[in-house]
Amino acid sequence: MVADPIKGNRDGNERIREKPALLRVLSGETLATPPLWMMRQAGRYLPEYRALRTEAGSFLDLCYNPEMAAEVTLQPIRRFGFDAAILFSDILVVPDALGQKVSFAEGEGPRLDPLTPEKGLSALATELDADRLAPVYQTVTAVRAALAHEVTLIGFAGAPWTVASYMIAGKSTPDQAPARLFAYQHAALFDSLIDRLVTATAAHLLHQIDAGAQAVQIFESFAGALPPELFRKLSLAPISRIVDIVRASRPGVPIIVFARGAGAGVEELAASGIADTVGLDWTIDPWRARETIQPLRPVQGNLDPLALIAGGDVLARAVNTIREALGSGPHVFNLGHGILPQTPIAHVEELVRLVRG
Repeated sequence: MVADPIKGNRDGNERIREKPALLRVLSGETLATPPLWMMRQAGRYLPEYRALRTEAGSFLDLCYNPEMAAEVTLQPIRRFGFDAAILFSDILVVPDALGQKVSFAEGEGPRLDPLTPEKGLSALATELDADRLAPVYQTVTAVRAALAHEVTLIGFAGAPWTVASYMIAGKSTPDQAPARLFAYQHAALFDSLIDRLVTATAAHLLHQIDAGAQAVQIFESFAGALPPELFRKLSLAPISRIVDIVRASRPGVPIIVFARGAGAGVEELAASGIADTVGLDWTIDPWRARETIQPLRPVQGNLDPLALIAGGDVLARAVNTIREALGSGPHVFNLGHGILPQTPIAHVEELVRLVRG
């Protein structure tokens, strides 16, 4: 009996079924066919998402509507039968729940009331407002109840450095220069902000786990903006503190860390033991990852999202290279960053065939 990816196999044999494929790999097992999901898999490339997004009004309204957010989370599972669903939300719900004004301008991305040295952290709450994020946790519970046993539900949060970058600049910036300069010129204040984000982010992840998330991913989207010394201080160290809190309170929940653009820092991340699984962006050579990272930790990645847009032979060669390089160890097939809005659905279908075929 093949389980529907949404309704699942409700035959009463839930207890005797084996652990889902993704959780097996995250615990270090090597499978002949790697589990497959995609970062940003619930998004603008899907017409059903675009329709619901229009109906919701604003992006944050969609994130804070449990019924709609659950539906968006489930849409790619219905279409493609991925091995994991990742909660539909945003990393900026954390500053929103700390009291910073957050909005999303259509076609322009997030907008926040920027933090300044003059204002300091006075406008921010000292702890996460879990009531503000209750709809997010309700979404997690609803999705977990809807998924088949075989499909893993992943929760997530942004790493403190990445979230702080938005909080200081008030928007996305090309090289996170406002946040880097702030960290240099106002180190004590920046460290206080990081401390607050560590506590809030750990609480956010724990609430997601308690609501039904079976694994969590920490997104360090702006790792590539940091020089090595700051990467260790502002990225690895805060993430390590978050992981310690989560592991101490909810042992056994796998934690994936994706440090985009970290380069050689990814090897340092793997060697540190901070992450249970190390996410690889598309610039990491999978053959080198096989030698230096995969012996230490399971790896996830790392198809170039543009190769998915290109499709055809380009896609087939890229998938084959990753499978050949990483297939002899624990590997979760994923993109090297989020799927892009212009990605053809037919190419995603072909990706599923290539990985599983």
